[in-house]
Amino acid sequence: MRERRVLSVGDLPTYGFGSQSPMWWGTLAFITLEATGFALVIGSYFYLAFLAPNWPLHAPPPDLLPGTLVLVLLLVSEIPNHLLNRWAKKTDMTKVRIGLVVMCVIGFLPLIVRVFEFGELRIAWDTNAYGSLVWVLLGLHTLHLVTDFGDTLVLTALMFTRHGYSGRRFSDVSDNAFFWDFVVAAWVVLYLVIYWFPRLPA
Repeated sequence: MRERRVLSVGDLPTYGFGSQSPMWWGTLAFITLEATGFALVIGSYFYLAFLAPNWPLHAPPPDLLPGTLVLVLLLVSEIPNHLLNRWAKKTDMTKVRIGLVVMCVIGFLPLIVRVFEFGELRIAWDTNAYGSLVWVLLGLHTLHLVTDFGDTLVLTALMFTRHGYSGRRFSDVSDNAFFWDFVVAAWVVLYLVIYWFPRLPA
């Protein structure tokens, strides 16, 4: 009678971080789709800019202050975001809870500034193609800020309950930090497009 060798996987972890997690791949796919959307709108922006005799169309460049303030807030947020990611991988509950609370506060601040930022674009969304594209770019990024802020709030609430002690929740926190990196990187590009490209000499 032949013996069958069986490999026990009962002791293997039920969750992972980074590319070991299916959710990380889902987040990466979502980031790829969203980056493609940004690229299409930015491509349309530059296409019209190079066709137009003057750019921006019938409007001065947007006021630098609100957009720059959002940029500073997002760049500063990368410090606690990377610390939070490190703490999540170490499954340090106390530090993860503190980091999530900090990220909730930091994630809310750009949204406050963004309310005023729309008013400082110096053009309405329906004035012309330039106004429409600028509002779409800012609106898309605002949607990402709101989405990640809501996700962070939910994760924070979960980590203060018994559900937070699941290893998968720490993996979720790490994936959320990964998505926030994309939100910050996207704004660096959009900031240059919206605020500095119109200021370049013709």
